[in-house]
Amino acid sequence: MKKDAIGIIGAGIAGLSCARVLQKNGYAPVLLEKGRGVGGRVATRRTDEGFQFDHGAQYMTARSPEFCDVIAGLSDEGAAGIWSGADREVIVGTPSMNAIAKALAGGLDIRRNTRVTELSAGKGGWQAATNLDSVFEFDRIIITAPQPQTVDLIGEEHPLSKAVAGVRMSPCWTLMVTFADQHDIPFTSRSAPDSYLAWIALNSSKPERPDTNSWVIQASAEWSERNLEREPEDVAQEMLLRLCGVLRVDPSSVLHRRAHRWRYARVEHPLGKPFCRNEACTLYLGGDWCLDARVEAAWMSGKAIAEDLLGELNA
Repeated sequence: MKKDAIGIIGAGIAGLSCARVLQKNGYAPVLLEKGRGVGGRVATRRTDEGFQFDHGAQYMTARSPEFCDVIAGLSDEGAAGIWSGADREVIVGTPSMNAIAKALAGGLDIRRNTRVTELSAGKGGWQAATNLDSVFEFDRIIITAPQPQTVDLIGEEHPLSKAVAGVRMSPCWTLMVTFADQHDIPFTSRSAPDSYLAWIALNSSKPERPDTNSWVIQASAEWSERNLEREPEDVAQEMLLRLCGVLRVDPSSVLHRRAHRWRYARVEHPLGKPFCRNEACTLYLGGDWCLDARVEAAWMSGKAIAEDLLGELNA
């Protein structure tokens, strides 16, 4: 019997989780990823000077037994470890956050640099047109992009768009900066929700990172929203000056700085269930925005989609 052709839009943690479950059960999903890497916001930026920054998700936690097993497997592979630099012991990728995504992506059919520009449904299934002037045809399609991008893709008038209309996501400006050697480092991480520099972390304090004085700073959702359309260089300069005051560092000691805007960074109001689908089970929507602003939530959403779809395929 012919296996259904399954397409997954997005190779973030939700898409990778979904694909691995489907592959384990004999299917060969194709993941269409607009970026050159995998993992979505579980991301790492490297520079020509050898500096490294986990500029998206800073760490992970594991609550469910299933995700604990996943983390244990990643640890055995050397792709995850424990960081004691936060207010408690947490999980990070090793030697970088995106090592987690790279490990989960192993053996999957991922088409990178492939952005879906139009999605259309027909009697024969789904057609996904891309920026590469190629069209993929699938029997079933799973979208794991952030909720606003998902709605843009299927259209605001689609019934599923209306079903997820209550979801709210907020942006985040992130500063990546490396200073010359510093003898008096006041802390390795600081969470200050009432400050516009809401999170400050010494990236190089995480296990297996380059030994550089490199920091990642995430602005608050409110400040990021107000400054969303500013030029990155202007944002970097303002955040840097405030950071130097906090760390008691001379701005002239900066070796590298760059600001990155995550337009859809945090889940402020989730859907409240792991996924949303149409009645025919041919279109699924999922991601961390369905459950919570955690990496584990993205993984759980992808897994739940795969299990629901397998139940339909095997009925």
